[in-house]
Amino acid sequence: MKIKKNDQVLIIAGNDKGKKGKVLRSFPLKERVVIEGIALVKKNIKPKKSGQKGQIASVPRAISVSNVNLICSKCGKPTRVGYEIIDKKKYRVCKKCGAKN
Repeated sequence: MKIKKNDQVLIIAGNDKGKKGKVLRSFPLKERVVIEGIALVKKNIKPKKSGQKGQIASVPRAISVSNVNLICSKCGKPTRVGYEIIDKKKYRVCKKCGAKN
């Protein structure tokens, strides 16, 4: 999976199409990512102590990695990602400008 934590991404499909956000978590085995402020669902939270009120919180849900594009840190455009091996180290490469991440 080519998307990692703290990457800036653009949503290319779904209800939040066109929005940008930062990746909070990634699940490589399931090929899903959680993005800050995207795909929010309401969740009921029980009160912790007696006398306290319960709450309804908005929590981001994981979406498929195929619905996001990485935004290049150099050119700032949404792009596909390639790999280059230099001196036995693997680097992610922007397909538009060729910058290494």
